[in-house]
Amino acid sequence: MGRFARAGAMVGALVLTASLTLTGCGDDQKKPAFVAGVQGEPTATASAGTTDDPTQPALSPLRVSPADRSAGRPVSTEISAHIPGGGKVSKVVLTAANGKAVEGRMRRDGSSWVPSAPLKYATRYTATVSGAGTDGRTHQGTSTFTTMAKPKSMIGSGLYLFTGKTYGVAMPVVAEFSPGIPKKDRAAVQKRMFVQTDPPQPGAWHWLYNGTQAYYRAPEYWQPGTTITVRLALAGIPLSNGRYGNVDRSATAKIGRSFEMKVDNATKQMTVYENGSLVRTLPVSLGKKSTPSSSGTMVVMEKKEQTVFDTRDEPDPDNQYLVEIDFAQRLTWGGEYIHAAPWSEGVQGRRNVSHGCVNVSMANGRWLFGRTLVGDPITVRGTERKLVPGNGWTAWNMSWSEFVAGSALPVPAGGAGPAF
Repeated sequence: MGRFARAGAMVGALVLTASLTLTGCGDDQKKPAFVAGVQGEPTATASAGTTDDPTQPALSPLRVSPADRSAGRPVSTEISAHIPGGGKVSKVVLTAANGKAVEGRMRRDGSSWVPSAPLKYATRYTATVSGAGTDGRTHQGTSTFTTMAKPKSMIGSGLYLFTGKTYGVAMPVVAEFSPGIPKKDRAAVQKRMFVQTDPPQPGAWHWLYNGTQAYYRAPEYWQPGTTITVRLALAGIPLSNGRYGNVDRSATAKIGRSFEMKVDNATKQMTVYENGSLVRTLPVSLGKKSTPSSSGTMVVMEKKEQTVFDTRDEPDPDNQYLVEIDFAQRLTWGGEYIHAAPWSEGVQGRRNVSHGCVNVSMANGRWLFGRTLVGDPITVRGTERKLVPGNGWTAWNMSWSEFVAGSALPVPAGGAGPAF
């Protein structure tokens, strides 16, 4: 049980603030600190639009947010409007002071218009909003506002997804925050995390208890061949302790074929299924009683064809070793892997002797390594220890009802659709 030699981080889309420290068969989880919450957006009445065509009726005013002549607005600002008596916004035009138009999209619920990229710091913008009121009249309002200067205090964030990569059917969208986001701020942050799938599949976000990570998944494993498009639109989002989101992160990735591994401690066998069909059964050796493997559903987080496990700083002499490892596939932050273990081949399928890892033979380790993807699921059953939430990407180690209970926003029955 202990730390091992560091490995490169398998971070997605852009560089993360935290790396995947290579560990093995041990417990090296860290407890991050918290950050605070998002401030509210002001709303004010903007100027009414007019028309130079005398045959057309004058446009009625509507209220635009942010307020006209407001300053210091965050670069995560969205444009919204209120039509007196009710109605629906039909058009938003946002231009910078240099006349350049800003692209964006209206949320499906009509609550606001979201720029497709962060606004520029210390820049003046003009928003012109039009809509049809329930009174049958056309309403229009204009607001000119200025964004804030670039802040000095920012959170760290990350996205565990690479554009152009192919992942397993259990790959959750993983957003990471350093320090963690406390409960009171998570709804505002979650509202700025956008996921779209093709073919469409409903989904939901789930926050770890300490707010350091949030997972997005569907009620069932992703359909093979799914395209997942993600935008964490967090640049400039204000937090109540004076910090701000650091950058927007985005990725578009594919889901590959279905590939599942199931390990039963009672039989000490791993059954491997591809596209629903059993393709191989492998003998394994799991963690001995003093260092048991975790029972639960995990996913492959990273793969190292060759690496070194180094636990010489462990206080227990029985857990100190330096060993070269082949075909290592990380399952937990605490250091559990699937890997080749030629020294235990004689007891694989009969007895548990590892420090918590799933030991397979050299031949089977090579075979598995050549077929797995990051995001492939593995379920281990019948060991002395249960998988701890957050020890790895544990999004699938709970029922759908348990998962949606961790959302900071209401989730419709069966899951939510895309924001746009």
